[in-house]
Parts: sequence; C-alpha cells; structure tokens
Amino acid sequence: MNKVIIGIHGLGNKPPKETIEKWWLESMCEGLNKIGKFQYVPKFELVYWADILNDEPLDEQITDIENPYYLDEKYVKAPLQSTPRDNSTRKKFLGFLEDQLDKIFLNEDLTSNFTFVSDLIFKNYFKELEIYYSKIINNNSTEVKTAKEKIRNRLSEVIKKYDGEEILLIAHSMGSIIAYDVCSIEVPNIKIDTLVTMGSPLGLPIVISKIADEIKETNPDLHKLSTPQNVQNKWTNFYDLEDNVAINYNLTDDYKENTNGVQVVDVNVLNNYEINEEKNPHKSFGYLRAPEFSELLSEFLIKDVSNFELWQIKTKEKLIKFFKKIKGN
Repeated sequence: MNKVIIGIHGLGNKPPKETIEKWWLESMCEGLNKIGKFQYVPKFELVYWADILNDEPLDEQITDIENPYYLDEKYVKAPLQSTPRDNSTRKKFLGFLEDQLDKIFLNEDLTSNFTFVSDLIFKNYFKELEIYYSKIINNNSTEVKTAKEKIRNRLSEVIKKYDGEEILLIAHSMGSIIAYDVCSIEVPNIKIDTLVTMGSPLGLPIVISKIADEIKETNPDLHKLSTPQNVQNKWTNFYDLEDNVAINYNLTDDYKENTNGVQVVDVNVLNNYEINEEKNPHKSFGYLRAPEFSELLSEFLIKDVSNFELWQIKTKEKLIKFFKKIKGN
C-alpha cells in the first residue's frame, strides 16, 4: 500500500501554498535528520485554505512591517541549542484551568454554558473560528457556501484523492478542528492510518460544544466525543506547555477511544521555533521538527520498507546511468 502525508495549516494568513508546503517538508526533513533517520518522504500535500479568508497571501519580499501582508515568521532552521524549560508549575496551573473551564462552560451533555462569553472569546481571540462557524461566502450569483463548507471541502477532496492509500494526516492549530470535522462527518468511511494534531484547540469547551452540536444532529444521545471512527492506528496530540492555543492540551480526558480501540495520546514537546530572537511555541515548523514527532514520522515511513528499498534501487540505477554518461563523455 502506498503512503501519503496530508497536512493542513492553522490560524492566520499564510504565504502562498507552494511556499508553506515547501517549508513544512523542510521542517519534517530537518527533524528526521536531527534524530539520524533517513529522509525518505512519500507523497506530501498541504491543504491550503488561507486564501478562502484572505484576499492576498503573506509576502516574504515585503520589508515594511506595517504592511498587512508582511511575513514576520519565515521558516528558519532550529537554533543550535534549545534550553529545556521547567514548566512543572505551568502544567499544574493549566490542569486546574482546564478542569475549571470544563465545569463552567461545558455541561455533561456537551452543550455550552454562557454562550455569550464563548462568542466573545471567539470574536476577540479566534477570529478565524468565528468566521468558520458563521460567515457566508458568496461564490457566484447561484451558489452560497459558508466558510466552513468551503474549508472542509478542500480537505475532503484531498483525502478522497488518496482513498485506498495509507494516510498520515497532520493538522496544526485550527487545522485540527477542520481535520476532526472532516474525518468525523465528511469522509467517515475513508481510512486514516494515523492522525496527528499539533498546538490544537480541540480541548477548549467552546470548541467541544460546537463539534458536539453538529454530531448530535445524527447522534442525539452523544455524551462524549471520540477519536474519529475512520482513524485506524493512532491519534497523537503534540503540545508545548507554553503554546497558548493549546492551553487545554489534555485531549485524552475529552475524547474517548473509537471502535478501533484508538485513543488519543497527548505528548509534550519543546517547540523550538525562534526568529530574530523571538520565540513562538505555537509555530508549525517547531512542532514538525520536534524529535517526538520525528520518531512518529519515521515509524510511519519505516513500515514502508519495500517502497523505500525500491526507491533506493531506482536512485542507485539513476546514479549509475548518470556516471556512465559522464564517463562516456
């Protein structure tokens, strides 16, 4: 069975698809190289949806920091040394905060309390999520779609394209909500070997209630969300304790195992993204090169030994032909 990696980006405007797709791939290869694993990567496609919510992409050629399309966080390699952080106190606080938020904002039937507060949080801190759940986009005079429908369709079409192949789905930030929705509602019958979420807000009570509201339309007796039923092997959730988007990082408490026995596993990592001496523990590039993710990626790839060996043989044959051609000249 062929393997494919599908990625979906998160919050905020982005550079053009080809740029961020290249940077994701470079980040993954950087991480594999760091742990001494081979850098054979199968087909990779990034699902790009920033253009649905933004008129123009960010531009790395713009130097005016006041320009709305100025790109301040490009891909850069990891710093030579990343100092481990002692977040034991913060972990205890976040655990307490999660418990309190669930009690205040989430009922046992997964309905939301104080929806006016939830709406205010969406509006001020998660603008893309507010648009995802509410904004209508007019495509033409005869078709009207919500942002949610258009964004989900992007991911659904890519997953459908690779139906029958062994899929590793990597979702960052808000992309993890889109991935969960698509796997659970849009393509529940297409198998996903491994689901990876990074810097995910899936643990936030307001997000859980939004997801549950939709699923209850076909499953009114729902009392707890689960791993999407089409996930076959594993769901790993990577988080950095200083990532403010993933403050409710413990997804194991909120999502039960699916009928395949797949339970989400939360893994703490150090997101070492830094540029111009500014750190961003939420950045996708830092998660994609974290050694814990690199080990998971390597495990996914190494199962494909036959294809890797075939790739090696073909590469060797090409090199032999190349050198023979040079020698002949």
